[in-house]
Amino acid sequence: MSDEPVMLRPITGEDLSVLFPLAADLATWEERSPASPGTMSRAKFDEKQSASDLESSEGAVKFAIDVDGVVVGSVSLFDFDNLSRHAEVGIALVSDSRGRGIGTSAISQIVEFGFVRRNLRRIHLQAIESNAAAIRAYEKAGFIIEGHQREHAWVRGHYEDIVVMGILRSEWSDRKDSKVS
Repeated sequence: MSDEPVMLRPITGEDLSVLFPLAADLATWEERSPASPGTMSRAKFDEKQSASDLESSEGAVKFAIDVDGVVVGSVSLFDFDNLSRHAEVGIALVSDSRGRGIGTSAISQIVEFGFVRRNLRRIHLQAIESNAAAIRAYEKAGFIIEGHQREHAWVRGHYEDIVVMGILRSEWSDRKDSKVS
């Protein structure tokens, strides 16, 4: 985990100037989105952010990742299944914040939010297999590899597996309890 103070907070209008270039970055598109890569205008991004605000009332939740008062990315819970009590998590970090434990800390915090505040039973995510650093960060946060979707993603000219990972509330609780002891 990061030695730096990582805080999740609501996204403000001022954060959009950092989050837009991150969302529009074609170099890291496949690490952040299952959608086909494409250009994104600032107007389209702002419209999508407004739509995300509407989604929040229906369950999806998105936070800015703040390190010492500076936004360095976002993390969200989405695709809630209210009957089975699970949701998917996603994260995006600016490049100079990667590899410093910030993502692990942010993921750990949103997992706690999901289990404690949203009464989830399971949280899951997907990562492209070549994104080994992200997979390590998720494992540090307690996620377990549950399987692979073979050649499921088209990534920069070739097919890659999608790694499916998840964490159950009972596993998170056991990890939390063992850290306290």
